[in-house]
Amino acid sequence: MIMKMEEEGTIALNNTFEQLLPEYADSELKDVTVLKALSHYGRLPAWIAFYLSTLNKDRKPSREFYRFEPTQGFTNKVSDNLYITDAYRDSIYNRIGRQSLKSNRYRYSDVAYYVFKKYIEEHYSKRLDELVEDFFYEPMGLQSTAFNPLQKFDKEYIVPTEEDQYFRYQTVQGYVHDMGAAMQGGVGGHAGLFSNAQDVAKIMQMYLQGGTYGGKRFLQERTIKKFNTCYFCHKEVRRGVGFDKPQLKDSGPTCGCVSRKSFGHSGFTGTYTWADPEEELVYVFLSNRTYPSASNRLLVESGLRTRIQQAIYDSIIE
Repeated sequence: MIMKMEEEGTIALNNTFEQLLPEYADSELKDVTVLKALSHYGRLPAWIAFYLSTLNKDRKPSREFYRFEPTQGFTNKVSDNLYITDAYRDSIYNRIGRQSLKSNRYRYSDVAYYVFKKYIEEHYSKRLDELVEDFFYEPMGLQSTAFNPLQKFDKEYIVPTEEDQYFRYQTVQGYVHDMGAAMQGGVGGHAGLFSNAQDVAKIMQMYLQGGTYGGKRFLQERTIKKFNTCYFCHKEVRRGVGFDKPQLKDSGPTCGCVSRKSFGHSGFTGTYTWADPEEELVYVFLSNRTYPSASNRLLVESGLRTRIQQAIYDSIIE
């Protein structure tokens, strides 16, 4: 959506948070630019544990903020039989506005994506999940890509994400794992999207083909090039604009065997996808690493995702 809006001229990479959301004019965040935020070089905190302040003394969801069934003023569904007060949305954005900027180095942060979501929804006067469905997923023929997938699919079709023993106290299945996105009714700028390998591959193929898919143009080729650029490599920040890029040194998100033009992203719950224009190759790896517990680090420590990627490149016949 940000790429589409940049094409339309309704957002620019040099826009500041103050320009996007005037309520941040007096905050430390006011001069953070879209480019730096999306490159994870905006000095923003890595994340904010919003949910902690909504728990009671027993560390369970507080009656002040939650109900067990939808009632007036409590319509945002967090998980099965748990609804948060609609007013909490303002608390999230107020708290973001009170954040202090961190040291000036590469730091992966999802905080900016809350800001972008608010700006996008206010600009179009429509929810983010509806916008991406209308502009991209439906015309691309993506059958299994959606926020809040239980509205479209049976639970049995969706892998469980975690046995939550700290916030929702239930098996998280069909609901976004990320707590902040869950508190926004399952639709986050940074989390909440469910899909399958085929649909993820279609999205990556659209990028790989310069913005076209199935004979339709979704984005301009120059836009993808602009966002698939590492603007702060000289500051040892490998990221493109939103896209992850290959490591600059020994270790990082890839096998080290990919081209500099390649791009992708990895997710906390075990997802990984990477596309390489030079080899015309798309790789998708999906897993529920966080099940049964988010403390499970076997996938990360084994390097399985990048070892598979290495095997793919080793099998290419020159």
